[in-house]
Amino acid sequence: MYRPLEDHAKRRLTERKDIATAMGILEAEGFSVDDMLGEMTKLFYVDLDTFNEVVKTVARYRKVPSRLMPAER
Repeated sequence: MYRPLEDHAKRRLTERKDIATAMGILEAEGFSVDDMLGEMTKLFYVDLDTFNEVVKTVARYRKVPSRLMPAER
């Protein structure tokens, strides 16, 4: 089987911490959660089940009010 000299194979992004790290980087770059998966799949094979778990976890923690911030009334 012929293989080109340059290997452009995508790496796998399957660990929760790696997906969360990638999401944090993309968030810092200004991407919304809806656009993150598209950007990540340009560079990686992303485990969709794990990605969805991380999105749910992040959404759940963002809804929990911080004890350090005053409650809105």
